[in-house]
Amino acid sequence: MAMQVGKLIVGADVAKAELVIHHDERDEIVRLKNSKPEIRKWLKQQPLNTAIAVEATNVYHLDLVELAHRLGFEVYVIDGFQLSNYRK
Repeated sequence: MAMQVGKLIVGADVAKAELVIHHDERDEIVRLKNSKPEIRKWLKQQPLNTAIAVEATNVYHLDLVELAHRLGFEVYVIDGFQLSNYRK
């Protein structure tokens, strides 16, 4: 019987200086500099079946979103304000 492979879920909190990334499956938090070389290096270590949810933060999320999309990851850009109002 073939093994079913699901999506790995990763959430990224984005700030000007750093990304704080939570791996749902591993319950692990990773911090890295918000720079293209650091982001690219981290992305290349992730399985391609990873879905990345990123909070839209001014322009600071754009490098992560663009690099991840170019490398073939499924990317979700979340509006924190709308999400907060949805919870209410």
